[in-house]
Amino acid sequence: MLSTETKLTELVRRLKEFAAANLECVILFGSAARGDFHEGHSDLNVVCILRSLGVEELGRIAPVVKWWCAEQKEPAPLFFTEEELKDAANVFAIEILDMKHGRQVLYGADVVATIEVPMNLHRLQIEHDLRTTLLKLRQHYLRAPGDAKELAPILRKSFSGVLTLMRHVVIAFEEEPPIAAHDIVARAAELTGASMAAFAAILKLRETGEFHGEIVPAYGAYLKALEKTLDALEHHFPKREWRRVKNAHS
Repeated sequence: MLSTETKLTELVRRLKEFAAANLECVILFGSAARGDFHEGHSDLNVVCILRSLGVEELGRIAPVVKWWCAEQKEPAPLFFTEEELKDAANVFAIEILDMKHGRQVLYGADVVATIEVPMNLHRLQIEHDLRTTLLKLRQHYLRAPGDAKELAPILRKSFSGVLTLMRHVVIAFEEEPPIAAHDIVARAAELTGASMAAFAAILKLRETGEFHGEIVPAYGAYLKALEKTLDALEHHFPKREWRRVKNAHS
């Protein structure tokens, strides 16, 4: 496996070779760009802006993506045209806000700088993603109730996404989120009244890969902490505008 810097340099080189003049920019975002990258459980998140994204153009860069995902074990880069990325702020508010808050331009112009993210839709996406996570965790438990071997990996895998959402919960409260994972979760728990101990147990599992103790209370506490976070969002930022629209047409 290559070093992080070497991997990114090689990714850009291959993209320039295979996409040629169609490539406008390559931007690194997420933990690696914010300075909170941890080898082993952090990913290298990359967005690429192309002038055209037809099947022919996608076919040309497919070998690069295969190398990046299969050999380097990184998530597939996100591909947009510049106009698509601007329009996507309405539905990918979390992702684009992450790009705005922490990014490194690896090639080309900084197309993210001028994008405006609608914060009311940002709050809605946080709720959507948290509720989706909660539903999936309940479904996993139903398939293997009390089975630590089955459930511990589910908890560990879920926490990367939950950590991102906790960062954005802090942002929704109009605060600058901390950098370190523990501090992010602690501040989100303080703002929402959720259990820090519940989150801390899963954070430790994420960092060490080992679970000690009883899985049932840990799983249950984690679910309750997510429920409490959702309840705080609903009470502090109620969806009044959506309700008014609904009532106007009823």
